[in-house]
Amino acid sequence: MQFLLTIAVEGEFVSAHEDDLAAIAMQESELCFSRFDEDVAWTLGSRLRTMAVARKAGVVIDVRRFGQPLFYCALGGTSPDNAEWVRRKSNLVARFHRSSYRLGLEMGANLFEKYALSIADYASHGGSFPIRVQGAGVIGSVTVSGLPQRVDHEIVVEALCVELGKDYSKLALATPSV
Repeated sequence: MQFLLTIAVEGEFVSAHEDDLAAIAMQESELCFSRFDEDVAWTLGSRLRTMAVARKAGVVIDVRRFGQPLFYCALGGTSPDNAEWVRRKSNLVARFHRSSYRLGLEMGANLFEKYALSIADYASHGGSFPIRVQGAGVIGSVTVSGLPQRVDHEIVVEALCVELGKDYSKLALATPSV
């Protein structure tokens, strides 16, 4: 079930859903590598692991070029089901070259019907983000599973910002107010 939070901003109502979509489009545009190889994948995956351990977050982390796993880690508190979520979310990024959270927000369940996708192989839940390389486009994905989907998405974005020297506070999703 998808919940839309609506907040008032200077007399206008703005959907947190719409705010997230705009922010994710900016994230996908800004978070681009000049080069990406096995060493960069290892550094990114290790950074995510360090962040997750510091936050006591039980997650599975996967960094891959499409068709080639480059980093994989399952922390305590995860199960084989998290590995399946990683596979399904990463498949969605491989197919559409956009973040799994963005696709879930944009299309929800309609995504599966419109494109005849199997829910056994694709998941439109947050946590998988495209690895974009200047001059090459999207070449892989970085995926986290184990937290609520918006948090899975944001920990990936935060790690990418650190790796790419970007200011996370300018690219983070807004904290929804209730």
